[in-house]
Amino acid sequence: MASTKTIEIIKSTAPVLEVHGEAITKVFYELLFEKHPNLRDIFNMVNQKKGRQQRALANAVFQYAVHIEKLEMLGNAVETIAQKHASLSIPKEAYPIVGENLLLAIKKVLGDAATPQIIDAWAEAYEDLAVIFVSREEELYSSREKTTGGYRGMKEFIVTRKVMESNAITSFYLKRKDGEPVPSFIAGQYVAVSIEIPGTGHVHTRNYSLSDSNDKDYLRLSIKQEKGNPKGIVSNYMHSTINVDSVLQVGMPSGDFVLKRTENPIVFISGGVGITPLLSMFKEASKNQDNITFIQCALNSDNQVFDSEINELSNNKLVKVFNLPLPSDVLGENYDYQGFFRAEILNELKISNNSDFYFCGPTPFMASTLKILDDLGVQNENINYEFFGPAEELNK
Repeated sequence: MASTKTIEIIKSTAPVLEVHGEAITKVFYELLFEKHPNLRDIFNMVNQKKGRQQRALANAVFQYAVHIEKLEMLGNAVETIAQKHASLSIPKEAYPIVGENLLLAIKKVLGDAATPQIIDAWAEAYEDLAVIFVSREEELYSSREKTTGGYRGMKEFIVTRKVMESNAITSFYLKRKDGEPVPSFIAGQYVAVSIEIPGTGHVHTRNYSLSDSNDKDYLRLSIKQEKGNPKGIVSNYMHSTINVDSVLQVGMPSGDFVLKRTENPIVFISGGVGITPLLSMFKEASKNQDNITFIQCALNSDNQVFDSEINELSNNKLVKVFNLPLPSDVLGENYDYQGFFRAEILNELKISNNSDFYFCGPTPFMASTLKILDDLGVQNENINYEFFGPAEELNK
């Protein structure tokens, strides 16, 4: 536990971190990759280029400084990060390396303002935080080894089916190469996939949601081909090159954006490929209740996926919202609402504020959905979402 003096110093640096945190984390990643280029393999370099990882880390460091006296306030954030680290099999030996470069980045950005007392305080505080993460991650590794099909680290999986779901999304069905059962998982979780892509000089690791129910003899990943700028290195390679009989390195299922057990009605709201974790949750929830509404938002019918799988569970309701319908899309037949997801849709569907809401999709979609639910008076405990980055980005 950090000393009283350390806590005082760390809290005093919070305003500085709020202003300079992103600059510090930018320098941190530059130092880390320069000194330890092998660590690039576990980071999404597209997110690095977009600045998303820098913002996420800056926010985490700032929140730690603010709440260092009451670390229980960080419980959800710590669990989310620990789950991410466990999915990537981050070794405990990486923590001292991260700490060293984080302190160097603080000194480099703040200059003389980073006094020896401040650096010493952050060194002590970081060591405490590292202990929390290492302990929780070891609990996750140990417990997962004991589950059906469980293991530590990564195992080889073979692609047994490849199915094009839409113009942009393709599903990959995976089984263990060694013939052992696939690992059990909680609906909503994801797995890390590592691929060595020729010409890049690196092994690339990405997390992808498990898009099918958790009672199958395979794992299914439904991956969107990211064609923007910068392009998704791994997603494009998966679509173009990974085929039936290809072998992938796959980690254990992880993540804390999972289905809760309640008696409340459930509303799933998906935007684009954000449907993948929600579809898994929907299938699990449908085993026990039928008061479920699935609102799927997509560009048009060419980009809408999995409606047949949702409609198979006929006791529940699928509502489709198309932003830019095709000329062949017919309102009332192919889709139910035109435009963006909005409060009027929930009102017309007579959705109760006491429902449990789960949503996932692109950042603008999630920010809009969160505001809609807030404006409708939905309580925080009924709002569930997963977002990579500072939560503040959803409240702008």
